[in-house]
Amino acid sequence: MQPSDNISSDQEICMHFDTGSQPFFGAIIPPIFGNSLFVYPTHEDFVQAENDQQNHYVYSRGTNPTVEIAEKKMAALEQGEQCKCFASGMAAITAAIFNSVKAGEHVLCISNIYKSTMNLLTYMEKFGVTHSVVYSTLKEDIEKAILPNTKLIFLENPTDMNLQLVDLKSIADMAQSCDIRTIIDNTWATPLFQKPLTHGIDIVIHSASKYLGGHSDLVGGALITSEEIMKDLFNKEYLLFGGTMGPREASLLLRGLQTLPLRMKVHQENTKQIANFLSSHSAVAKVNYPGLRSKHNSELNNKQLTGFSGLMTFELKNANYETVKAVINKVRIFKIGVSWGSFESLIMSPNFGNNAETLIKEHVSPGLIRLSVGMEPAEKLIADLEQALEL
Repeated sequence: MQPSDNISSDQEICMHFDTGSQPFFGAIIPPIFGNSLFVYPTHEDFVQAENDQQNHYVYSRGTNPTVEIAEKKMAALEQGEQCKCFASGMAAITAAIFNSVKAGEHVLCISNIYKSTMNLLTYMEKFGVTHSVVYSTLKEDIEKAILPNTKLIFLENPTDMNLQLVDLKSIADMAQSCDIRTIIDNTWATPLFQKPLTHGIDIVIHSASKYLGGHSDLVGGALITSEEIMKDLFNKEYLLFGGTMGPREASLLLRGLQTLPLRMKVHQENTKQIANFLSSHSAVAKVNYPGLRSKHNSELNNKQLTGFSGLMTFELKNANYETVKAVINKVRIFKIGVSWGSFESLIMSPNFGNNAETLIKEHVSPGLIRLSVGMEPAEKLIADLEQALEL
């Protein structure tokens, strides 16, 4: 669904687009339709709705008015035709991948992607679906990694942990020429800073638990794609898997979207300051953040990224578990935990003390530390990191 002529900016979509206030007695916030089912005046009306559940309210596992408002907003933000919201980001990823491949086919992952997505692909080997990873973002390397039975390319931009940039249009064009579907996890950039469908990507996934919700009280996901793909996916992976978003979670998503543009400005500004501080610190070997200036970043940023979120990583010169642990245990404002994208600042590392060889194999430094930069004053966050890096 496209935004109407008088709703032209992302901020207006987040705040006002299709909230349905008139049918709901002028309520400024859409009500939560907590009912599980919807009734009809006649059997004929019921049969018509049952045969077209995508466009009728029958059972909230399929469609629900509160969830539908969130879906319309997400589709408009991504400039896509249709969206369905899921109970988690992984539920959306699972539906998208299962809809895209079958037994005997191959999935190609570009560089590092979310660990749970990789675990899902490994699990799918029991169904005859194989996968591989090309640890490069260069078009020529990706092209060489395509197999005769490759039917799906899965990527994140920027990539997980190392935050490398991928040329979306180049990948989409190459995939289309080979009859390969493309799926991107766009959680890092949010729909505000990157719109992959406009570059030719087929399916966009979001974890709504991150910036879209923004308050660490929502677990949810979203999938945005074409009407053609969604029609098939709705009747199969959406209805049959049952991983749908509930109306209460949709209400939290709508609340988060209202302030998303304002929050992202703070995340971006704070993270740029922290990235610049870490870039000049004697204990830091490398900072991974697309917002830092470089020739490669500037070229791709100008084409596809219009801003930068608050997730970044840095690599310690003393790249071992003991040093990583010491730094993380010394922070005071940053909290140790998974997930990211909310108001609070978080810190973690993929180095668990027993997996250094695996990390190196996956092109991730054992000295890597991930920061989710929140909305606390930047100077306080920098001071917290500065004292933690005094080893």
